[in-house]
Amino acid sequence: MAERCLEPAVQQSSAVDLTLSGSYDRLLTELELEIVNTAKGHGAQTFYRLRSIPGVGKILARVLLYEIHDIHRFPRVQEFVSYCRLVKCAKESAGKRYGTAGAKIGNAYLKWAFSEAAVLFLRNNPAGPKYLARLAKQHGQGKALTVLAHQLARAVYDMLRRDTAFDLDKFFSEYGSGTSEPDASLDTEGISLRNVLWQG
Repeated sequence: MAERCLEPAVQQSSAVDLTLSGSYDRLLTELELEIVNTAKGHGAQTFYRLRSIPGVGKILARVLLYEIHDIHRFPRVQEFVSYCRLVKCAKESAGKRYGTAGAKIGNAYLKWAFSEAAVLFLRNNPAGPKYLARLAKQHGQGKALTVLAHQLARAVYDMLRRDTAFDLDKFFSEYGSGTSEPDASLDTEGISLRNVLWQG
């Protein structure tokens, strides 16, 4: 690669970059192993349950593990998905709705994690794209991924409360049959179908 460049300075710089990338790979692999071992010490069962979701790897499982902390601090699933920033609060006065509010309330890291989990769920799951197409037909392309992220969050809440692994058939039967929008408006910031297709 370095030989393709005519300038000696560029060749030298490229050689240094390649050497550093090799060192970084080794260091990051060791660091990741240490972090995974630490996460297992804090909640091995929860960590493995989160890894049972199609597409959720070590990094997303760690983010979910540490940001959720204890699922029992959320008495209801509605409070959990609200904390994950997957719904916005409805603004109402005298029975009339005036849009939504509270986009910044909750945990931004969980919103990111469930948004990523929705994208990876589609990539690593043959039934995922068909399911997304059904959601897009019902809610529009702009909200389909947000609905999927919301449903994954509800499934995670159920999994962790019941101490069970992710069940794909149960996910499609329970959450797929009732794909209606929740009472509060769904947030579409940061998730677009165009980005998912481009990344895929």
